[in-house]
Amino acid sequence: MSILRKLVAATAVAVLCFALAGCFGTDKFGKEVEKETGAVKLVREVQRGNYDVITTAELKGLIDNKTDMVIVDTMPYEASYKKEHVPGAVQFLFPIPDMDTWDTSKTDGKTQEDYIKLLGPDKDKLIIVYCGFVKCTRSHNGAAWAKKLGYTNVKRYPGGIFAWKGAKYPAEAVK
Repeated sequence: MSILRKLVAATAVAVLCFALAGCFGTDKFGKEVEKETGAVKLVREVQRGNYDVITTAELKGLIDNKTDMVIVDTMPYEASYKKEHVPGAVQFLFPIPDMDTWDTSKTDGKTQEDYIKLLGPDKDKLIIVYCGFVKCTRSHNGAAWAKKLGYTNVKRYPGGIFAWKGAKYPAEAVK
């Protein structure tokens, strides 16, 4: 066998080994448990909050169609919202753990009345609430409180700014 054939054969074997190592190195069953745990957690939050969910593509479509809605970013102003947010979103901080009773120390000093003012007087208007990513529960608190305050058309955008950027959609920043 010539040196060139040996080199090609050795290269092919090396590529195959690297490809197979990738297959053996992943724990697809463990990853499925992680996905399941996250999915069930999200479903239970949605059930508890009595709101709906929306995908990245659906939100982009609503924005492109200039749908009349309020998009609420529940992330901290300085650390997140100011740097980047979904176009047209307004900021209102909510905490990560469930906030069963209103606590102004966890909402940057803002009250229920401040949230109502931000959402507006039309209780049937579409309200979209998001945070950073699926596991972040700030958006759950924002959506659940909108429902508690009597808003009827509330959707949580669980993918948040990470999914928005992952879809390569443009984000806004505060100037």
